[in-house]
Amino acid sequence: MSGAALRLRPLGIDTQKEFVVYMRRDCHICRAEGFEAQTRVEVALRKRRIVATVNVIDSELLAPGEASLSASGWPALEAAPGDAVTVSHAPTLDSLSAVRSKIHGHRLDAGALNDIVGDIAKGRYSDLHIAAFLSACAGGRMDLRETIDLTRAMVGAGDRIDWGGWPIADKHCVGGLPGNRTTPIVVAIAASAGLIMPKTSSRAITSAAGTADMMETLTSVDLALPAMRRVVEREGGCFVWGGALTLSPADDVMIRVERPLGLDSDAQLVASVLSKKIAAGATHAVIDIPVGPNAKVRSDKAARSLQSLFEQVAAAHGLQLRVVRTEGVQPVGRGIGPALEAHDVLSVLKRTQDAPSDLRTRSLALAGELLEFCGHSLPGAGAAEALRKLDSGAAWSKFQAICAAQGGLREPDVAPLREPVLADRAGYVSGMDNRRLARVAKLAGAPGAAAAGLELHVRLGDRVEKGTPLFTLHAEAPGELAYAKAYLLSHPVMLLAEQEAP
Repeated sequence: MSGAALRLRPLGIDTQKEFVVYMRRDCHICRAEGFEAQTRVEVALRKRRIVATVNVIDSELLAPGEASLSASGWPALEAAPGDAVTVSHAPTLDSLSAVRSKIHGHRLDAGALNDIVGDIAKGRYSDLHIAAFLSACAGGRMDLRETIDLTRAMVGAGDRIDWGGWPIADKHCVGGLPGNRTTPIVVAIAASAGLIMPKTSSRAITSAAGTADMMETLTSVDLALPAMRRVVEREGGCFVWGGALTLSPADDVMIRVERPLGLDSDAQLVASVLSKKIAAGATHAVIDIPVGPNAKVRSDKAARSLQSLFEQVAAAHGLQLRVVRTEGVQPVGRGIGPALEAHDVLSVLKRTQDAPSDLRTRSLALAGELLEFCGHSLPGAGAAEALRKLDSGAAWSKFQAICAAQGGLREPDVAPLREPVLADRAGYVSGMDNRRLARVAKLAGAPGAAAAGLELHVRLGDRVEKGTPLFTLHAEAPGELAYAKAYLLSHPVMLLAEQEAP
């Protein structure tokens, strides 16, 4: 280990949560220790340490004797410009041998999974290592016991909240576009009925907006644990990004790597969802699984398999679980993208005349299931109670109160660039490709550009004439609007039939 130090200079490079240290190729420490690009090193400042990946600089961005950190490394080390850090070889990661074993088809026991998840949560794995682990576990390569143990390891790697009561409600949808944006409405209804619902949500993985992305257009979701507890104790519910908390922290790191890979295997999905529920103190959870030919879950057989896995893993952890299968043939609501989905949510809660009826109906059904499951309503009476809370304005009042407790409610932005996409012929809308619709919204800039995405104007079965607007693209930058339009030229997202489906 070299005792020599390097002075930190900020370069303003954002690598999300991956720790990177930038060093000159002719740095005396690089030469002495044999560091090169992609070497894993330990960076120390006073009593704090991180494991980072070396990126080599062949320019004058750094002076001799200087180094820099990616944006996430500065707060992790509590570093300031000019601080002196030492850089040495990273400790050996014994858990990587278990990852290699899994790559070769061997199962992982609880101890191995604890070690892997613990190292991921502590930032010891590079994105490359995490991608190798996720890929090795994808495609049905994890059995039930491994999934149970992975869930337990993910819970054990972080904090766990005890609300001191029962029941504590939660809800999650696994279906992408056919199930997005119901959660805030369900939380508002449930909390207005007196249930405790501390809702933590993730950002988008394969869709154009996660619940946290959407709610961030309306209020602050980046709450620490004490702030989250204050909101829940005051209002009975919250809308918090799970990545801001230390609840199942490895999950958020893995989600960040899953996103560009497009991986979302059943075992990882179940462990991700349930570890967050368990760590957040939930006792009862309703899981919505939309099923459709181009939804995340494409068939009844796949839905049954996923439901069984959810139920068995939840039972192993003492979590009461109810799975609801819903229709997943088309998006629920009209907007696709954070701000556009937020407009849908607000219209339902405010009971406006143009509120999407399918989003209202789906949200009421799920809220009714949750009210019954938690014992608030008698069997068969939950939907009617949910309707009363929505139509009386109680749910809207509760939503406003929760947002006020989280820092205030604001109006979502509207994109400056909007361009309709028109039907090229007359016919009936006979099909929608959810995955391609999500892709178009992402090419338009969502979720990074919160106002970007697309707004649907038609539903399945609608009759359209040539020139009828099918949907409108929303973008914040001309280049992103052009990307989305170019994709549509060779990737149609809607099918038109000459005759109405029987």
